[in-house]
Amino acid sequence: MDLSTLALFVPACFALNMAPGPNNLLSLNNASRYGLRTACAAGAGRLLAFAGMIALAAMGLAVVLYTSEYLFLAIKVLGAAYLFYIAWQLWRAPVAVTAVRSEQNVGMMRLARQEFLVAAGNPKAILIFTAFLPQFVQVASPMPVSEQFAWLGGLFLLLEWAAIAIYAWLGAYLQRWFNQPGPRRVFNRVSAALLSLAGIGLLAARRG
Repeated sequence: MDLSTLALFVPACFALNMAPGPNNLLSLNNASRYGLRTACAAGAGRLLAFAGMIALAAMGLAVVLYTSEYLFLAIKVLGAAYLFYIAWQLWRAPVAVTAVRSEQNVGMMRLARQEFLVAAGNPKAILIFTAFLPQFVQVASPMPVSEQFAWLGGLFLLLEWAAIAIYAWLGAYLQRWFNQPGPRRVFNRVSAALLSLAGIGLLAARRG
């Protein structure tokens, strides 16, 4: 890969990473409730899901989602159902004035698992990897295609981690505004509504 390819890839990739979506909304919400470090650590679950998707795309297994209507439908329905479940939890979440809870109290693995399931429940994500990353692979390059794909995938994950940190920082910065029950209730319900809309959008998603 040459510098001109990377100069195109990095801003295009980071735009995808920063696009507001269910996972970035989770980072924002987790940081506002549990703090910056907890939200960033929980984002490892998302990175694990995306790493698996990149590996599947590199091996060509993502073509199954293109050809199997039922598999695509099953994944997106389960993913949408999980988004609705999280939205319902947020809508009903208690809003009493409390100190920021540590990762030991909230269960770091639970938050990371939540990030993982939201990412894994979106079949469009693996199709994005299948359609987006290969555009920057240079067949004529002396570097093997598999190695180029690995570098591009690793760079995507690095930029995704930066996006997680940015959204988490924003959530932590806004934390003081949500320490009171009124603002916290509004924020939770707006987040729940956005996650529900994401679930509806996922149900409407098509393979093409």
